[in-house]
Amino acid sequence: MVIRFGRILKTDDNQTHIYEPGLQFKVPLFDRVEKLDSRIQTMDDQSDRFVTSEKKDVIIDSYVKWRIKNFGQYYLSTGGGNRLTAEALLQRKVADGLRAEIGSKTIKQIVSEEREQVMADVLKEVRESADDLGIEVIDLRIKKINLPEEISESIYARMRAERETVARRHRSQGREKAEVIRAQAELEVATLLAEAERTARVTRGEADATVAKIYADSFTKDPEFYKFLRSLKAYENSFNNKGDILVLDPNSEFFQYMKQPNAIIQ
Repeated sequence: MVIRFGRILKTDDNQTHIYEPGLQFKVPLFDRVEKLDSRIQTMDDQSDRFVTSEKKDVIIDSYVKWRIKNFGQYYLSTGGGNRLTAEALLQRKVADGLRAEIGSKTIKQIVSEEREQVMADVLKEVRESADDLGIEVIDLRIKKINLPEEISESIYARMRAERETVARRHRSQGREKAEVIRAQAELEVATLLAEAERTARVTRGEADATVAKIYADSFTKDPEFYKFLRSLKAYENSFNNKGDILVLDPNSEFFQYMKQPNAIIQ
């Protein structure tokens, strides 16, 4: 653009005269050339805090794609085409649009599929309000949504407490099941031992009865031989330990088969 005596040169139809790249002419001392970038610009906005409809704070990080639409208006509204001034004004409009939209939504709505609708509504509002800057807003995106650190800590603490409650419940249920399993196992062990003891007693009783029958049969067939066997068993039990001392009358019947070893054979 060419500035002459503080005014922007315009075309016959009262539009800002934009000079394309190439060889151009100006009046020395009177004309001043202002160069503006017509390419798409990116304003990577810093994170800002907003309040939802639930009165909860969220921190939103966004960016905006924009370019100059009306060069004359842009030059005048930004104090001589200052890009920093333009982005500061645009940032304020974006913040106002986001604040209005976020204030009518819950956190769940913002982070769900309604997030796209929020960005579309804010983009429409910013586009309309940016016309007075001579700017065309091409796109607006929310990059990241975070909770403030103090709120995040409280949420994490609540989540930890909930998980600990669930863990305690599971451990309590586990101990209860363990006690039931242990009691069942002990009952089964006691039942098996009782059954084994009963079986053993029955077996021992049957064995004792068989032994008694054998002894009875032996006694019936040969009483003298039965007495001899009983005496040998008594000798074996009596002299089993070398340290034992017996005080008996040598003429006692206990030694009758020792005195007469041939008596049983005869």
